[in-house]
Amino acid sequence: MQYLLRKVLFYSFTALVAITINFFLPRMMAGDPVAMMMGRFQGRMDPRAIDSLRKTFGFVEGPLHIQYWEYIKSLFRGNLGISISAFPAPVTDLIGYALMWTIRLLVVSLIISFLLGTIMGTIAAWKRGKVMDSYVLPTLAIVGAFPYFFIALLMVYFLGLQAGWFPLSLAFDKEIRVDWSNPNFLGSVVQHAILPAFTIVITSISGWMLGMRNNMIGVLSHDYITLAEAKGLSNLRVMYNYAARNAILPSITGFGMSLGFILGGALVTEVVFSYPGMGSLLLGAVNSRDYPLMQAGFLVITFAVLLANFLVDILYVVLDPRVR
Repeated sequence: MQYLLRKVLFYSFTALVAITINFFLPRMMAGDPVAMMMGRFQGRMDPRAIDSLRKTFGFVEGPLHIQYWEYIKSLFRGNLGISISAFPAPVTDLIGYALMWTIRLLVVSLIISFLLGTIMGTIAAWKRGKVMDSYVLPTLAIVGAFPYFFIALLMVYFLGLQAGWFPLSLAFDKEIRVDWSNPNFLGSVVQHAILPAFTIVITSISGWMLGMRNNMIGVLSHDYITLAEAKGLSNLRVMYNYAARNAILPSITGFGMSLGFILGGALVTEVVFSYPGMGSLLLGAVNSRDYPLMQAGFLVITFAVLLANFLVDILYVVLDPRVR
C-alpha cells in the first residue's frame, strides 16, 4: 500500500509540473494568437476587436500568477478554451473526437502487436533453433527495419490501389451517416482501419518479439526454472507461469511507455492514410499557431504517459511478488 501511495504522490507532483510547463511555454513565445490574427488581416480588422477576441479565447490579462490560477480553475472545470483554427469550436470537442479515433486504431493495433509479439517471442525462446526462432523472427525483423512510411505506401499501392481490397484513406465512407448503431457504418470503420492497423502491427511486432525472446533466454537459465522442470510440471506451465511471467516485466514497462506516447498519434500513419487522430490534429494546430489546441493536445499526451506508467506500476504489484 505504501508503494502505491508513493507512486500516487509522485505522479501527482509530475502532473502539476507538466501543467505548469504547459502554461508557461506559449507565454514565453513572442506575441500571442490574437496579435497574429490581426497581422494576417493586415489592417482590415478593427483594433478595438483585440480585447473582445482575447476574452473570447480565454486569454486573461494581468500578472502571471493570476493567469496561472485562472488556468488551473479552467482545467478543473474541463474548459480548455476555444480553438483558433476551428473557431468557435471548443478545444475539448476537437480533442475528444481525435482521441477516440486514435484509441480505436492505434491503441488497439499496439495491443495486438504486443500480445502477438510477446507470445511469439516466448515460443521462439522456448524452442530455440526451430521455425519461429530461425525463420519467422528474422523475416519480421527485416520488415520492421524498413521505414514505417515505406511499408505503409507499399500497402496503399498494392492492397488498396492495385488490388482494391481496402479503402485508400479516411476513417469511414463519407456517404454513410455517422451512427455507431448502424452495421453499415461499423463495417465501413473496420474496413478503413484494417490497412493502417495491419501496417502498424507488421512493422512493430518484431520489436516486441525480439525483446521477449531475449528476456526469456535470460530467465530460462535461472535455478527456479530447473526446479520447476525437476518437479515434473508440464512444459506449458513452466513456459508461461514461471518463465514468461518473469520475462515479460521489462516488456510491460515498454508497453506502458508506448501506450502513453501513442496517444500523440502516429503522425505518419494518419498522414499516409488521411486518418483523423491526435497526430493530424496537433500538426494542424502547430501549423496554424492554435495555442489553446496545442496546449490541450500536449497536456493530454502528458497525462496519458503518466496514467500508462501508473497502471504499469500497479501491474508490477500483481505480477511481481518482490514488489509486494
